[in-house]
Amino acid sequence: MNSLFVPINTDLTGLQVLLTVGPTQEAIDPVRYISNHSTGKMGYALAQVLAERGAQVTLVSGPTSQTATHPAITVVQVRSAAEMYAACLTYFPSAQLTVLAAAVADYTPKVVATRKLKKKENEFTLELVKTVDIAASLGKQKRDDQLLVGFALETDNELANAQAKLVSKNLDLVVLNSLRDAGAAFGHDTNQVTFIHRNGAIHRFGLKSKRAVAQDIADQISSVFTVSTVF
Repeated sequence: MNSLFVPINTDLTGLQVLLTVGPTQEAIDPVRYISNHSTGKMGYALAQVLAERGAQVTLVSGPTSQTATHPAITVVQVRSAAEMYAACLTYFPSAQLTVLAAAVADYTPKVVATRKLKKKENEFTLELVKTVDIAASLGKQKRDDQLLVGFALETDNELANAQAKLVSKNLDLVVLNSLRDAGAAFGHDTNQVTFIHRNGAIHRFGLKSKRAVAQDIADQISSVFTVSTVF
């Protein structure tokens, strides 16, 4: 075995994981789209750590420059929120752990133009419709033998909003970070997170590399599975 992939901790061996990462792109016309600043760095770091610790990871990835190199990671490339949702529906039933780390667009254009829209008027109105709430949908389908983890990126009332998300979407764990924390969130090689568990436990961590944060996430997940003995 290539020494690059020799696991240090095999506590997640055999775990079947579905992990969503990166942004989505919602087409306006053949040239333009709506998206966000997600790079996928956190999600890809987590995929690598989970695989190193023995998990089999199906990585549903939006458009990103990141790459997955571990042989236990299977990458499924998608572009839009609808494509990501369809992929999740395919892989969710067989996943023991699902981690929703992708920054999925909340809205998508109601009508996608088949030709490039030409610049004419000083103002342009684009009608948007809601995308499917992937977390809420999977939360309704979740079985007792499945663990569902969500991410919450907030700018105000961070803890309260994350706790509300955990309840409303039937999550087992929320990984919270804030755009107000220097060096955290989109584009950085570091992150700062707070873990909020279904049982009410809250664990706060300082600023770390995204690789180290991925290890912390894996530790939190492992502790839940150790208690529940799901796998």
